[in-house]
Amino acid sequence: MNPNRKTDNIIYFLHLEGEEVLDLGPFHQTTNEKSLIHTIRKITSKWNRDNISRTKAYANYFNLHPEVQWSFLASMVSRNAGYNMCDLEGEWFPKVLPTDFRHTLFMTYERANWLIFQDVFPQLLLYHYSTKLGIPLFHLGVYFHNSEFIISEWKTFWEKQDEKRLMISLIINEQNVIQEPVIEHRNLNKNVFHSFVFGIQDYFHFSTVIFPTLNGDIYGASVSKFRKLDCRIELGKRLASILFNQELFPLFYKFSLHTEHTGSRMDYEQYFSYKKRRTTPFLRTTFPIITHSNTQINIWDKGKKIKKRWYAPPTFNETILLNDWYRKKQLQLQALLSIENLFKKSD
Repeated sequence: MNPNRKTDNIIYFLHLEGEEVLDLGPFHQTTNEKSLIHTIRKITSKWNRDNISRTKAYANYFNLHPEVQWSFLASMVSRNAGYNMCDLEGEWFPKVLPTDFRHTLFMTYERANWLIFQDVFPQLLLYHYSTKLGIPLFHLGVYFHNSEFIISEWKTFWEKQDEKRLMISLIINEQNVIQEPVIEHRNLNKNVFHSFVFGIQDYFHFSTVIFPTLNGDIYGASVSKFRKLDCRIELGKRLASILFNQELFPLFYKFSLHTEHTGSRMDYEQYFSYKKRRTTPFLRTTFPIITHSNTQINIWDKGKKIKKRWYAPPTFNETILLNDWYRKKQLQLQALLSIENLFKKSD
């Protein structure tokens, strides 16, 4: 099947002006630090517009710097964030969830992913320009409010080139970045992370992160107790282990190269062995560009201890091939939402 067949007619919805290629521009050794900081802020702002642009930026960066494995992990997890966003305006959730609540859920996904990108993409760019100049520039991370922890980890990576450690360090950093402003945010903690829908997803592992392939197989891992920082870090390590499995990585990378990210689950459901109709919309035809502000700067590692177990190898208690699981869980979720809709109508 042609991987672009489903998206040929909507391509103009999927690109923002000047977005197609991650153009980092020429780099001159005479560029001063002030100019470089300005350039990094400009590039980060350009690509931190929505889920589609973030996903593309991470994937394009990995093509430039495959040694920074986290960037490919981020692109594939970002695809899942887009799927979750579009589910909110798909066939099922609008039947049982009020518009205001769906908007709050969307903003939760959007805010978390914006914060991560705003923090991490300057780090990626500093590494890129460090390779061009031949000297480490990570001390400039303070101008982007990066944690001392991650600045130190980049310096270690520059010296030792330990790709696996850097990937785990970036997982630790990103999950800590969103812990206080999103997960522990008073309103979101009460209205989202303790909501009926989120509780159902958490309990039944509906919020599994999946990695599709062009042959229709899907792999992935799930986490319960999503609110817990340690659990999300463990999930990130498991996902990284799956994604960079020697046999599976070429399959996932090929999917990424040949499948346009639209936010609709049909991006990968089109490759299933059984016929699947599209039940979720395209992200850019559904959601507006959100303007964020970051007035409360949170340097998460101040006074916080880095746990040794965060670097321990991940554990697997479930199968990672999710073909049958996915089909069954989709039916279960539809059944649960149908029951909820029935009670809603009887009120």
